[in-house]
Amino acid sequence: MSQTQWMVQTKKADFHAIGEAYHISPVTARIIRNRDVVGMEQVYQYLHGTVKDLYDPMLLPDMGQALKVLQQKIREGKRIRIVGDYDIDGICSTYLLVQAMKRVGAEADYEIPDRIRDGYGINESIIQAASRDGIDTILTCDNGIAAIEQAELARELGMTVIITDHHDIRQDEQGKELLPAAAAVVNPKRRDSVYPYPNICGGMVSYKLVKALYSIFGIPEEEWLEMMEFAALATVGDVMKLQDENRIVVKEGLKRIGKTKNRGLMKLIEKNNLDPDHITAYHIGFVIGPCLNASGRLETAKLALSLLLSQNEQEIDTLASKLKELNDKRKDMTVKNVEAAALLVEERHAEDWVLVTYLPDCHESLAGIVAGRLRERYHKPSIVLTPGETSVKGSGRSIERYHMFEALVKVQDLLLKFGGHPMAAGMSLEEKDIDEFRRRLNQDAHEALTEEDFIEKIWIDVPMPFEYINEDFIKQLSLLEPFGQGNEKPQFAQRHLRISRAKVAGKNRNVVMLTLVTESGCKVEARWFGEGDRFMEEKGESQYMDIMYYPEINEYNGNRSIQAVVRQYRFL
Repeated sequence: MSQTQWMVQTKKADFHAIGEAYHISPVTARIIRNRDVVGMEQVYQYLHGTVKDLYDPMLLPDMGQALKVLQQKIREGKRIRIVGDYDIDGICSTYLLVQAMKRVGAEADYEIPDRIRDGYGINESIIQAASRDGIDTILTCDNGIAAIEQAELARELGMTVIITDHHDIRQDEQGKELLPAAAAVVNPKRRDSVYPYPNICGGMVSYKLVKALYSIFGIPEEEWLEMMEFAALATVGDVMKLQDENRIVVKEGLKRIGKTKNRGLMKLIEKNNLDPDHITAYHIGFVIGPCLNASGRLETAKLALSLLLSQNEQEIDTLASKLKELNDKRKDMTVKNVEAAALLVEERHAEDWVLVTYLPDCHESLAGIVAGRLRERYHKPSIVLTPGETSVKGSGRSIERYHMFEALVKVQDLLLKFGGHPMAAGMSLEEKDIDEFRRRLNQDAHEALTEEDFIEKIWIDVPMPFEYINEDFIKQLSLLEPFGQGNEKPQFAQRHLRISRAKVAGKNRNVVMLTLVTESGCKVEARWFGEGDRFMEEKGESQYMDIMYYPEINEYNGNRSIQAVVRQYRFL
């Protein structure tokens, strides 16, 4: 298990001035500053940003050129094929472009690669199939930035290619960006980009393209706004930071999702017993998103896209049920494979700094999820490899101090294919090279990192005595929502609480009911959610504990009380 270190945020600002300017408490102002929101204008956007504050799509590189080509092709009636990806970001990106193309009268269809057969991104067989089908223009979304050879093949076959993507861009030995030879390459990560906030997902890039396209064809902006929930789904599902315009889109998208005109999405909400009027980023990340992802993991992502595109009630009901069943199956398979991977780590690789585990019996689509769970458990960069059709495929998840994409660049001579971000990556290699791959990654990590980098830092926003918590303050914290990556739920902390009561509850013994007493005698009702029996075992004879917590209102039988939800703890 990983070590943890509790740290208090110490970022500076005039919290009283911010509080007075925006009618919030200095504590709330401090939390906002802790989310790297700097300056009065940025604080205003954080608290009150609307769709009017979203950036102009025309600031994206090559957007003008992409629109010019698309406009011409649409007016000439040329056949366009949208090529997406099999995860939630790719599915939402494809959906947005399919709907937009239909709306502007384009002759367009779509293709989504098969995770097992095709792997990530556009490949030669997809391009050759497009040529045979008489396609004139290929429009990618959430992929294509690394498709150098594929774009060249499409050009040789007489097709036009437009790339829309958000992934990191490879460079040659001289540091020059390697861009596909396409008619347009729309990617905010381009070095020549002037787009103010490059950390958007593929769905957001597509959403921007749709806005610009609708403007050209004179379609009311309201129709574009009605699609915002799909940009929000993609942003949360692809674990983008909920900062800047991402935060605005997710905030606005969540308001609209319960009133969505998309019957497939509404049916999926219904099948998972969610309240459509109270959908949060958590529900997207852990319920709706995994259902959409499960189709691409275990069967084909076209099931999820069909659900979103369908107008047939019976088909919608069948597909929504199918996606929920697939996700339930995926959850069971994940638990089994995480335990198998953890056993391998404990027995063979416990001393490694970069965990590389090969699971011959794991479905390759689960590699990323299992890698993420290993990373959480051990706080080490984790790569899970599984058998592919012709080679071994892998997916990795990283920690803050380890740039996984750059680490793979250093061992690319061992890889058949790779791509990704600082925090996540995918790759394929020969099975015979696994041990060398592991050895080289660990050797490089020892040169680049220190043992300190593997101590997980858990950040406290404010060491907040529970005596100062009241209902008005808790209500004010809701201004900070939606919570998620890059805009985490605030964490408060209090030391040296006496444990007056600790009792395990819940059908699965997964809740601990606590009564804690501060040094001044204030009584705190608290809840901890997790393995209750393990908690009690750890507690042993301890009479005192430190906690990190989030305050909330507990309503039960008409009574309202303030309670602390314990996020982290340590016994004294």
